[in-house]
Amino acid sequence: MEPLISITTIPISIEMKVNNARLEYKNSNATMEVTRDSGGLRIKSQPIKLDIDQSKCFSSVRPTTKESIYQAAQRGKQAVYEATATYAQEGKLLLNAQIGEDVLGQIIDSRVNNVNTNVGIEFLPSAAPEFNWSAPQMTIEYQMDKLNFDWKVLNGQFEFIPGDIEISITQMPDVRIEYIGGPIYFPASADPDYVPTTDVRA
Repeated sequence: MEPLISITTIPISIEMKVNNARLEYKNSNATMEVTRDSGGLRIKSQPIKLDIDQSKCFSSVRPTTKESIYQAAQRGKQAVYEATATYAQEGKLLLNAQIGEDVLGQIIDSRVNNVNTNVGIEFLPSAAPEFNWSAPQMTIEYQMDKLNFDWKVLNGQFEFIPGDIEISITQMPDVRIEYIGGPIYFPASADPDYVPTTDVRA
C-alpha cells in the first residue's frame, strides 16, 4: 500500500552581510581670496621759482625805524672818529709849534680845505634787489598693480566607522504536509471503482 501523506520540511534560510571597520578621511575645502591693489602713474612738476628780495631796496628809500636808528648810530660813530682824528692832528700841530709860526692859520686852512662838500644828493634807491631762483624739477613715478593671494586651507578630518554584521532571514522554517492519496468515499460503495468483496467466514 502506497503512502497517502507527503511531509516536506523547509529549513530556515539566513543571509549574513559583514561590513568591515574602516577609517575615512574627509578633505576640507580650500578657498583662495584674491585682492588687487591698484597702481598708477604719478607726475609731480615743480616750475622754476624766482625769489626777489627788495627789502634793502625799499629800506634805502624809506628806511624802517630800526634801520634809521642804525644809520644814525653809524653816522655818529663815523663823526666821532673823524673829530677825534682832527683834534689829534690839531693838538700835534700845537705841541710842535715854533716861536713865530702861524699855527692857528694852518689849523683854519686845514678846516676850510677839509669841509665836506657833499650836500646829501644821491641816487635812490641805493641798493639793488636780490634775485634768488631754484631750478625746475619733475618727478615721474609709476607703480604696477599688485595681486595678493590669500590661501585658506582647513585641516582634514578622520572618521572611524566600526564594523557591523547584518543578518536577515530570507526564508522562515516550515513543514508542509500534503495528502497524495486518492479520494476517500463513504460508504465505500460510493466509489465508482468499487468492487464488492466476498465475505468469507469460516
